Amino acid sequence: MTGPAVLDCEDVEWFRDAAEMPSAARGAAATLARRIGLDGYRASEVALAVTEAATNLQRHARDGALLLRVLRTADRAGVEFLTVDTGPGMADVEAALADGTSSGGTLGIGLGAVVRLADAFDVHSLPGRGTVMAAQFWDRPAGSGPTGGVASVSSGLTRPISGETSCGDAWAVKVDEGGVTGDATEPRSATAPEPAVLVMLCDGLGHGPLAARAAEAAVTEFRRSADRHPEGLLRRIHAALRGTRGGAVAVARIEPARERVLYCGIGNVSGVLLGPGSRKGLLSAPGIVGQQMRSLRTFELPLPPGGALVMHSDGLTDRWKADELPGLLRHTPAVIAGQLLREAGVRHDDAGIVVVKGAW
Repeated sequence: MTGPAVLDCEDVEWFRDAAEMPSAARGAAATLARRIGLDGYRASEVALAVTEAATNLQRHARDGALLLRVLRTADRAGVEFLTVDTGPGMADVEAALADGTSSGGTLGIGLGAVVRLADAFDVHSLPGRGTVMAAQFWDRPAGSGPTGGVASVSSGLTRPISGETSCGDAWAVKVDEGGVTGDATEPRSATAPEPAVLVMLCDGLGHGPLAARAAEAAVTEFRRSADRHPEGLLRRIHAALRGTRGGAVAVARIEPARERVLYCGIGNVSGVLLGPGSRKGLLSAPGIVGQQMRSLRTFELPLPPGGALVMHSDGLTDRWKADELPGLLRHTPAVIAGQLLREAGVRHDDAGIVVVKGAW
């Protein structure tokens, strides 16, 4: 069995709908590309694609926003941008992405050229509701074609409350190559170990730098801990968050070989298992990780074929319905996360969401 690919994501900045958005995003994209080691030619391509996407948002979309961030593997770094808007949507996505089709008064390269410049590209558009678009850019020789990017089984987004630059929500994902839970009551398999994915979401109490500090402490402990079970990881995160504001935290383990998900949460983090035509909520216990945490309970649910695990903070409402977003599960985790943030995100709270697909 081939193990899952997981990318580390470092959010850099959200650019809001404003007259200066295209120029600001272009300059930030070029600087970021050079900082992570892309050559000058590739950095200019990244800047060009970001400018086209941002100008398209400014001219044609409602409430458009663009996120710029760094993606990392063990030995490479790339740039990703993601755009989110609330309409009008594209009735004919293929026509809109045709190479050379200008978005009207822009650089004239068209969104199709963004597809050509990117190493990986995905878009999901719902007429009347909105569009989410994601593109990855990695190093490649000048004039060569797309590398195909890195198809991660997971992705997430965070967005600070209006008026803040730091976000109190954070998430992290890692691979457990051993594929066993570490539960002493469960015997180790004599067969070859199967990989699993561990995922954590933390909503730091309140907003601003102190909430962000709690969330960062949760991410640090999750990444360095050798524990492989959600309960054990949550106990370690609880200890790490003492001395901080604390927060709501949920940890899950996705095991495709056993066709199951293990989930353990404290506080107001929502977990949902999505399958084609199905939705199952996952329960969290009351409490504040780092301050007061009662006895833990891990829930085990069957992993739906072709499904995904979604975890989000209360910066997204629970009122979203996947069946009103046709075709969503066919898209990348980044685009799924973007559509749910667009659909259910609120501006009077920090927002965080992470998506892990259940097959690789």
